Amino acid sequence: MDRDALAEFLLRRRESLTPADVGLSTGARRRTAGLRREEVAQLAMMSTDYYTRLEQRRGPQPSVQILTSLARALRLTEDERDYLFRLCGHSAPDRARVTDYVRPGILRVLDRLHDTPAFVVSLLDEVLVQNDASRALVGDASALTGLDRSGIYRWFAYPDDERRRYREVDHPRQARALVGSLRAAHGVMGARSRAGEIVAELTARSPEFVELWDAHEVSRRFEQHKVMVHPELGEIEVDCQALFTEDESQALIVLTAAPGSEAASKLEFLRVLGTQNV
Repeated sequence: MDRDALAEFLLRRRESLTPADVGLSTGARRRTAGLRREEVAQLAMMSTDYYTRLEQRRGPQPSVQILTSLARALRLTEDERDYLFRLCGHSAPDRARVTDYVRPGILRVLDRLHDTPAFVVSLLDEVLVQNDASRALVGDASALTGLDRSGIYRWFAYPDDERRRYREVDHPRQARALVGSLRAAHGVMGARSRAGEIVAELTARSPEFVELWDAHEVSRRFEQHKVMVHPELGEIEVDCQALFTEDESQALIVLTAAPGSEAASKLEFLRVLGTQNV
C-alpha cells in the first residue's frame, strides 16, 4: 500500500469537486476549494476520522468495500477507480463482472433528483445508491449485505417482509418479473456468478421460485405504472422510468406521480419528512 500516493490522490480528487458536482448544497462561504473531508466521508458512508487518517497517511489498508464507496463518493472514472485499488494493494476489479461501480454520469443525474424517489440498481436488483426520497419510500438499502442485497433474493427468501410494499394482487406479476430478470442476469453473468448463487439458494428454499424458474421466462423490464404500499401512508400510485447504462448492467429508476394527485402529495410529504416515522 502506497500511503503517500493514496493521500495525494484523495486530496487532489477532493479538491477537484464542488458540492454541486455531488448533489450537496454549497452552504456558507468556503475558505478552501473542493469538498470538505466530512462531505467525502458522508458520501462514502464512513466516519470523518477514518477518511482523515487516509489523507494524513496514517490509516489502515482500506477494504474493497471502502474503496468502492470512496470511488463512488469522489465520482472516479473506471481508470481512476482501478488506480485507487492498486494504490491500496488490491487488484483492480474485473470490469466484466463488477456491478457495484456506478458511472459518474448516472450519479450526476441522480444528484439532481431531490424531489422524487430515485435509485440505481444492478442486474440482480441490488440498490447501489439511492436518494433520500427513495429511502423514505422503499427503505434504506445501505446496511444490506451478501445475497440480501438482491431484491430478487429477498422477494422469495423473506416474502412476509419484502412483499409488504406491494399490493397482494400484484405479487404474482412482480414475482414473474423478478425471476425473468434473474434469468437474464444469469445468462450474462454465468452459473458460477452471484446470479448462480442466488438461483441455487432459492431453489433450495422456495417452491414458488422453482416453478417460475422452470418456466424459462427471460425479461428485464420495469413496470411503467405501479402501486407502492407505504407502511404509514398506504397505497401510492407512481410511474416508473428506467434509464439504462450503455451496457445495460445498471439502471437508474425514477418514480414520479401525476402533478396535483394524492400520490404526489404523499411523495412530497415523504420527501419533507424523510425516514422519520409518520
